[in-house]
Amino acid sequence: MTDLLPKPAVKPARPYFSSGPCAKPPGWSPSKLATGSLGRSHRSKLGKARLAHAIELTRHVLKVPAGHRIAIVPASDTGAVEMALWGLLGPRPVTLLAWESFGEGWVTDVAKQLKLDAKVLRADYGQLPDLAAVDPASDIVFTWNGTTSGVRVPDGDWIADDREGLTICDATSAAFATDLPWDKIDVATFSWQKVLGGEGGHGMLILGPRAVERLESHAPAWPMPKIFRLTKGGALIEGVFKGETINTPSMLAVEDYIWALEWAEMQGGLYALIERAEANAAVLSDWAERSAWAEHLAADPATRSNTSVCFKFAEGAVDDLDDAGRRALGKRIDALLEAEDAAYDINAYRDAPPGLRIWCGATVDSADIEALGPWLDWAFHTAIQSQDA
Repeated sequence: MTDLLPKPAVKPARPYFSSGPCAKPPGWSPSKLATGSLGRSHRSKLGKARLAHAIELTRHVLKVPAGHRIAIVPASDTGAVEMALWGLLGPRPVTLLAWESFGEGWVTDVAKQLKLDAKVLRADYGQLPDLAAVDPASDIVFTWNGTTSGVRVPDGDWIADDREGLTICDATSAAFATDLPWDKIDVATFSWQKVLGGEGGHGMLILGPRAVERLESHAPAWPMPKIFRLTKGGALIEGVFKGETINTPSMLAVEDYIWALEWAEMQGGLYALIERAEANAAVLSDWAERSAWAEHLAADPATRSNTSVCFKFAEGAVDDLDDAGRRALGKRIDALLEAEDAAYDINAYRDAPPGLRIWCGATVDSADIEALGPWLDWAFHTAIQSQDA
């Protein structure tokens, strides 16, 4: 039986470490949101202006080129990815990269729903597939940052400049925490509730010129639901990219997203957000280096996420526990921390190896990550002792 550690004296001021929905930006309050658009039609002059404002703020903060279209779409990041898959795939071979659960979800969509004969490059949790094996003549579907594994691609150098196919990138845990190379990405998607801590239910779809050309020249062989349709009569529906949403958005969620974008600008924009996320991840990595019981799930430091940071139980720490026992241990740690209001929602994703998942994005403060470390140690030792007893 291990000795019980005393409870740490200092708690995180904001114990919000969930990987989605993520922490609100520091200083957030419902009273700070603009309310003029609430109770108004999203198709009113004011409603469309606020939606267009959200789009242009997104362009500015993310440094999206002027030639790329940006749309607010339904059903979060999932809806945005599926709009791209259903609307763009078909003319070329497809290569799918999967190294965690969301990448595997896109494999299911393409192979089982669209029934395309795609090449799938897989890797176990903690690893990346062989990026050199990607065929630039094919359409490529990949997540930039694996939210459930803590593994991200190190850069965009593996994407060919002279590629023939399109790159469709699920960037939901990377947008606002990574300097995305827009010359390498033909389609990018993300959701508001990730790196900027917005509300759920809305996705963002960013299309480069090559993706627009595909949409206007390709008619999918399968039925297209209304919420996936981005063209009419072979031409792009430009209004969608100016705030004329396909279905009714929550204007309260829109105002919340706008406030987060304005907060991001006040911090100094994209590079300041990246700096905050990198600093948070570095503090957590320093704790992990000292830990005898937790280690990064991502084996290669160059591929470790700076947002959704995932840990497994270290070799030798819980060797007497099988997989079910380790999962139960992760749940106990999570429950202990929640009961103390020291950390919320940090258990590993259900399909990932047992362990912990801690959000380190820009809306989290480094001081809270620093305060979290001793609480993680306390919770582990307390959970182990209760199990031994």
